[in-house]
Amino acid sequence: MKKLFLILIGLMSMANMLIAQNKTALVIIDVQEFYFPGGAVELHNADKTAEIASEVLKAFRDRGEMIIHVKHEAKAGSDIHHLLTPKESELVITKNEVNAFKGTKLKHLLDKNAVTDLVIIGMQTHMCLEAACRAAADFGFKVTVVDEACTTRDLKYGSTNIEAEAVHASTLATLKSYAHVISYEVFIEKFLN
Repeated sequence: MKKLFLILIGLMSMANMLIAQNKTALVIIDVQEFYFPGGAVELHNADKTAEIASEVLKAFRDRGEMIIHVKHEAKAGSDIHHLLTPKESELVITKNEVNAFKGTKLKHLLDKNAVTDLVIIGMQTHMCLEAACRAAADFGFKVTVVDEACTTRDLKYGSTNIEAEAVHASTLATLKSYAHVISYEVFIEKFLN
């Protein structure tokens, strides 16, 4: 009887450990052809950003973790960039709004898979990426953003021109209030070790 009791205690401890473990998913926002050179809305350093984003994607693939590609519906240039082409096993969500959660099954899929933590990367930092991060935090997900795996473009407000680097930096400075913003180097140390 004592052995049975100890076995039950052990099983309950293992179950509690499994429940307590955080499950992380990668959400890639709008890394689509219309943001690259020759596209309708060229972003700052889009090619370099895609290279880094593809390394983040590779890390998640190597670890066998959940990956969700989000793409904005568009008439032209809507294909996901070739460096981040989804595999058949990876989910692709098409959206019509800035917020990737609005009008999509994104939250349902994350909840169904017991995801607690999100790494969110993509384009544009100040629009769709920021909207996804804010919504994810509001839903209670722990959010991490990899700085160099995101980019944006120059903006204009009235007579003020704002360079892409400043738009990107100010957006990430705001995101730090409800997301963990890390460099790619920290991502490598934290997620690959």
